[in-house]
Amino acid sequence: MNPLRKALVLGATGGAGGEIAAALLRRGWRVRGLVRDITRPQLAADIEWLVGDAMNAADVVRAARSVDVIVHAVNPPGYRDWHKLVLPMLDSTIAAARATGARIVLPGTVYNYGPDALPLLHEDSLQQPLTRKGAIRVELERRLQQAATDGLRSLILRCGDFFGPHAGNNWFAAMVKPGQPARSISYPGDPDLRHAWAYLPDVGETVARLLERESELAVFERFHFGGHWVDGNAMADAARHAVGHPELPLRAFPWWLATLASPFITLFRELREMRYLWRQPLQLDNRKLVAFLGNEPHTGLDQAVETTLRGLRCLPSVPVPPLIEPASLES
Repeated sequence: MNPLRKALVLGATGGAGGEIAAALLRRGWRVRGLVRDITRPQLAADIEWLVGDAMNAADVVRAARSVDVIVHAVNPPGYRDWHKLVLPMLDSTIAAARATGARIVLPGTVYNYGPDALPLLHEDSLQQPLTRKGAIRVELERRLQQAATDGLRSLILRCGDFFGPHAGNNWFAAMVKPGQPARSISYPGDPDLRHAWAYLPDVGETVARLLERESELAVFERFHFGGHWVDGNAMADAARHAVGHPELPLRAFPWWLATLASPFITLFRELREMRYLWRQPLQLDNRKLVAFLGNEPHTGLDQAVETTLRGLRCLPSVPVPPLIEPASLES
């Protein structure tokens, strides 16, 4: 337990940030969040909320006073204005970390890798992205690595595609129709190819365990999270189990629709850019993480998919546990 350790979680109302905050709270950390509107409903009661904007360095520096860790899990909603907002937000976090001496935690993705790095991604695999979003991800990590040369500490946990009960924009949500009973699964790749998925409660647990080993972490530290390496058929079977419908259809994702809509809808344009990640197997090598922690937190696929579908309101109404309650984990 860490009764005296404090963390500022930027993006604590989102998927990755919310689950990291929940895991830290379970371990006795004090957690602070930054929101523009402190009156918004359903803010977690155990988090100390401050009013501010992640784009404003002064707000982030003020919120980060006396914290040990700054979790940078904030992203523009719906991928809007990524090229304008993402890097300035990280610069605000770096300024706050310099002012306080805190370690920065960045939940990473595979978008910074081009097709030449697939199918198995290592922490030091070459990063040659073909997309705008991938180039921004590379620059995020480059700025943290550069800041490490004068002592600023950071931790990057790269993950596959996120899913979970409180996730925001993600591929799983694009495979079903949130708010409606699940009647089919629209899979974006060849259902026989394996793909890396990261269940967010497990990601939160992993970050919390890594931070408990702060004294053993390098100044600039990177780990890969293995998560669920499964094909589309396994994901569909888990959904069938969750909805109690063994014949739930597995359909091809309508890429033609994403192509037609991409000039007008930012989300579809960004999804279309990532199609190359679904054209061959994609796996993250987590051997470094397992060697460091002893094991990787892992919730069974059936349970993870069922909880995710409930969070997306695709199953009959059953209360989804709040972020501050423990995730069920299998080691």
